[in-house]
Amino acid sequence: MKCATVKSNLAGYLDDALAAAASNAERHEIGLHLDSCASCREELQRYRKLSLLLSRTSRVEPPADLAIRIKVAAAQLKPAMTWKQRIAAMRDRMEILGDNVFRPLTVPATGGFVSAILVFVVMLHMMVPGISVQAVQNDVPLNLMQPAELIALSDNPGSWAPVQHETELSLPHGLLIDVTVDQHGQMLDYQILSGPDSQDMRHQLNQMLIFSRFRPMMSFGRPATGGHVILSFSAVHVRG
Repeated sequence: MKCATVKSNLAGYLDDALAAAASNAERHEIGLHLDSCASCREELQRYRKLSLLLSRTSRVEPPADLAIRIKVAAAQLKPAMTWKQRIAAMRDRMEILGDNVFRPLTVPATGGFVSAILVFVVMLHMMVPGISVQAVQNDVPLNLMQPAELIALSDNPGSWAPVQHETELSLPHGLLIDVTVDQHGQMLDYQILSGPDSQDMRHQLNQMLIFSRFRPMMSFGRPATGGHVILSFSAVHVRG
């Protein structure tokens, strides 16, 4: 490698700018050249001294109004535009404004205009005298989600409340449970939200809820698993 090539790369060699994988071979060649060339070693030493001196100098803070000065100076040096150049500049600005501001707004504006026309036509159709709007027979509700419901609660066992919990169950909402229903209307699991929670109570609830019938949760008109039914029990009444 020639001295001119080495000296032009000494700054990068000193700052490890040649440490990339593609420059490893070049860095190795520069190191071999420095081992055999005293002139290049002296030049490298000068770079090291300069780097040391620069590291010792204090940092000079620019004036606070430097940006304003630069803008003023640039405005003063800007050559005066002819009227043709001004017209061309205004035309370019209008094209940029149209491409970046007005054109993206045209699609939403068009969609909103069309939607407003459709809503107006539907409302006009409903409000015109002599036109009645009737529901189609066996129409399916358009609700996206319909919650699960209790159809019939099993009467098995006949006496479901354990004797030791009669006092608690005599209170309003003495027992509150959350029943999870599958897509076939059967109980998957339940959780006691409030009220007595004992082994005897859970045994009675298991027998009752297993034979109870539920309407499953409907999702887009189809039965779905995961519906929840809140049941409130007391010593007097049961409701879902």
